[in-house]
Amino acid sequence: MRVVLTGQVGIDKKSYADGVARFAREQGEELYAYHVGDRMYAEAPDIRAGAILDLPLSRLHGVRRSVFKDIIAESAGHKNIIVNTHVTFRWRHGLFRAFDFDQMEKLRPDMIICMVDNIEAVHYRLHQEHTLDATLKDTIVWREEEILASELLAMAVGCESQCYILPRGRNRETLETCFRIICRPEIRRAYLSFPMSHVVDMPDILEEIDEFRRLVSERMATFDPGDVDEKRLIDAAVEATNEGRDFVEAGVMRSQGGRETFRVSAKQIFEIARDIDGQVYARDFQLIDQSDMIVSLVPELTGGVPGLSSGVERELHHAYEHGKEVYVIWKPARSPSPFITETATRVFASTQEALHHFESEGMFGSSKK
Repeated sequence: MRVVLTGQVGIDKKSYADGVARFAREQGEELYAYHVGDRMYAEAPDIRAGAILDLPLSRLHGVRRSVFKDIIAESAGHKNIIVNTHVTFRWRHGLFRAFDFDQMEKLRPDMIICMVDNIEAVHYRLHQEHTLDATLKDTIVWREEEILASELLAMAVGCESQCYILPRGRNRETLETCFRIICRPEIRRAYLSFPMSHVVDMPDILEEIDEFRRLVSERMATFDPGDVDEKRLIDAAVEATNEGRDFVEAGVMRSQGGRETFRVSAKQIFEIARDIDGQVYARDFQLIDQSDMIVSLVPELTGGVPGLSSGVERELHHAYEHGKEVYVIWKPARSPSPFITETATRVFASTQEALHHFESEGMFGSSKK
């Protein structure tokens, strides 16, 4: 599988792609990662670290074309490759492209993966690596542009059905999912659906949800909406403002391990509140569309009330309308309504029951991880 890995500056795709390649080797698979940015610096050694995007566009495009030419030649005999690059830049030059169609056609990608991450983490890494004055608004708009351009690239090179949005993961990296969609296509792709915002103060329910996410992700290629969780930023900004603070404390995982904390402007968070809502709505549906199935956990809340949020209901309906298999793990003692039973492929009483069914149907692929 020849994969082009896209995503805006600030996601740290290099360490991620290297991690996927390393994991693949541990599974006995050949997978080579090519980093366009690193190679461009090697091609232009007079450019100081972090400044290559400040070059005149003519030279920038020339250096990139030289690097892509080498990657195309070097990767010709390899079974599986990841080319870590970008498709757009929103920089001092304004918005501009970061690829050439003729070279993409020669590379012949089978798959485009556009990586996304929490916007505050992207914004923080971006400013750690570059002397650019970009707001959260600039950064979140760039993310939307990168996703759209990745989709257009996939259409242009003929792999539209193999175009994915892949969250990096806030508390965990999604290396195994990336590996599986590249090297284990027989493993089913599942969108995980569960209540989020209205159970934040219910630790027992959160623990149950986390266990559900962990168990399914161990066996399938999963797309988890909780891996990009920016709604919490808005709540945190409201709380900070009420307490007289103009910032929110946030954190990001370091590529070398550990967690680094930083401050985010509450004012800038409020400026992107509508963007966050709009992108959550659109992105979650895109994650469903790129999946084979949806697996939804409906926990039992206090008093036997089903933990069925409006978001989960909408996700289930979207999946059903778009021909996806719909699996519901229904925990409440109260029976599900016909709106669940008449649209679900199957309803289970527990996560383990669902996993046993998936295994019996061969959804986990071979015995290899």
